[in-house]
Amino acid sequence: MLNEIKRALEDSMKKTLEAYKYQLTKIRTGRASPAVLDGIMVDYYGTPTPIKQVGQVSTPEARLLQVQPFDKTLIPAIEKAILGANIGLTPANDGNLIRIPFPALTEERRKEQVKEIKKFGEEAKVALRNLRRDQNEKVKKLEKDKKITEDETKRYQTEIQTITDRFSKDVDTLINSKEKEVMTI
Repeated sequence: MLNEIKRALEDSMKKTLEAYKYQLTKIRTGRASPAVLDGIMVDYYGTPTPIKQVGQVSTPEARLLQVQPFDKTLIPAIEKAILGANIGLTPANDGNLIRIPFPALTEERRKEQVKEIKKFGEEAKVALRNLRRDQNEKVKKLEKDKKITEDETKRYQTEIQTITDRFSKDVDTLINSKEKEVMTI
């Protein structure tokens, strides 16, 4: 029974960690990353469509993103979607493709992004603690239903806490590495 609880907890925590990693990819550092455009929808003949499905996104240089639309008539719509996403980037088109230069980040902007990274990290930790609480409640219910003893409950809760601490440490590691990446000029 404990193995099921631990496996469910670890799976849920891995998903939470992956979601946090995905959030971090959207935070702009000094370098161009196609992940910044994830979630931006282009009006493709009346249907909201992700940019990756209407064009090829590439990084020809460290501070430049390039979008090569499959249909050149979509260039104005792609530009409008990028500007409307309010990600702090200004697209420029030459009639065939869209170039998105990544300006160097100011010190103030870097500090704002570090705050954002820490905020997302804290949200991930809260999610981990909620998962821990849910599993602890399951263990307490098993004890209440007389399916496990009080000693087993304590042992299970200690193991659940150990798992939570491990994942929490992983979140801290991600926060620190992304913070260093953002603050590096």
